[in-house]
Amino acid sequence: MKYGIIGAGAMGYRFGVMLQKNANVDVDFIDTWERNVEAVREQGGVSVARDHENRHIEPINIFYPEEYHGYPDVWIIFKKQMQLAEELKRDKAAGIFHEDQYVFSAMNGMGHFEKIANYFAGDHIVCGTAMIATRLDGPANVDFMGAEGTEVMHLAKYDNNSADQIFQAIVADFKRAKLNPVVTDDWLGMCMSKVVFNAVTNTLCTMFEMQMGQFIEYAGVREMAKQLFDEAYDACERAGIYLIATRQEQVDSVITVSQEYKYHYPSMYQDFSKGRPTEVDYINGYIAKIGREHDFVCRTHEFVVHEVHMAEMMRKYHQMPENSAN
Repeated sequence: MKYGIIGAGAMGYRFGVMLQKNANVDVDFIDTWERNVEAVREQGGVSVARDHENRHIEPINIFYPEEYHGYPDVWIIFKKQMQLAEELKRDKAAGIFHEDQYVFSAMNGMGHFEKIANYFAGDHIVCGTAMIATRLDGPANVDFMGAEGTEVMHLAKYDNNSADQIFQAIVADFKRAKLNPVVTDDWLGMCMSKVVFNAVTNTLCTMFEMQMGQFIEYAGVREMAKQLFDEAYDACERAGIYLIATRQEQVDSVITVSQEYKYHYPSMYQDFSKGRPTEVDYINGYIAKIGREHDFVCRTHEFVVHEVHMAEMMRKYHQMPENSAN
């Protein structure tokens, strides 16, 4: 099959390059960040390293939406939550969406599948999560974190129906790409499991500007994680959402994943450190929203959201790098 990547950022490059290189399928990249597109064209591809080593140029095809005339079987979307609505509107206006196409996304946070469903039929949407650490160090410059083969991802049908032929083909291509897909039958519980995990590691590492390995050096990490997880699980259970991991498994995963990626700064910190808005409203804020909708106040998550926004506000009093991305 042919794939189109919407959003040539850290994860867009990761999925696209691995599909192109390992699964030997055709991949086109669509992006609206001019510096990124032009850098790819100037250097003949995207500069890729893995764990800071073996940097090289991977040739790719990249386009602005308005100049694209390809016809992928499957779109893969990786945009920041706050940019997605405008991106989909622009892509639709450019005429690159078609009724028979499928779409896959494994973005951070929640709220994106509802937006995607405005443009694609529910039975053509594939939901995903990815426990895959990647850094975008600049335009057309990406670093895949973790040894090849350690990638972990889950996917499920948005309509929760049985797998069709295209869905099975997507899974097969992801396997050949060495993305290690695991199929589940409940997209909401699957996605919320990742949101709840990120609500601890991404948010706390960002607030204290630390790597994941530094984060777990603190003796109180398990207690902090348990407090945030318990609150999130209580809210989800009241909403009838059942996560694929137990509370204890989530607490344990904070330690094991942070050990695996001990030198990694989570994506929320990467945005924060570059002066960009964070996705905290779509992570901790989404958990708090679910709670309030079901008569349960997630006081810790609501407090953490305010803390992150306060940290964002304080950047105006400090010299920050120029906002380099849309």
